[in-house]
Amino acid sequence: MAYALTKARKAVLAALQSGGPASALDLGKRLASTCDQATVYRALHFLEDAGWADSFVLRCDIRGTERYYVARSQEHRHWLHCERCHEFVDLGACRVEPLFKEIEASLGVEIRSHTLYAAGLCRACGQELSLKTGLKPGLKPD
Repeated sequence: MAYALTKARKAVLAALQSGGPASALDLGKRLASTCDQATVYRALHFLEDAGWADSFVLRCDIRGTERYYVARSQEHRHWLHCERCHEFVDLGACRVEPLFKEIEASLGVEIRSHTLYAAGLCRACGQELSLKTGLKPGLKPD
């Protein structure tokens, strides 16, 4: 069954394609002049079902648990979520595929998809904290 991309669905997809992971609430704020929050949720559901978007659930001490959406692209990507500013840093194309091939061969399983995100500090937050604390980025006080 073929579905048309409505104006709202196109707007949500374009917003996903223009950046990193975004929650439905983030997209709703960004697209407030185009569509309401309920339409954003429906569009995200449609885009994920149609294979144009992927989602993952992230637990953050500040924001709690949220579902984030990304546009499905040719190249699978991984992300770092900054625990301080809540921005996502693109870690680049997937580099764990060779590991999964080994796991498949050794265990006789078939891995069809995976989601990987890291949590930590982006470069700017790490540098800012190191200036305040005198510690080099990546080091924690005893």
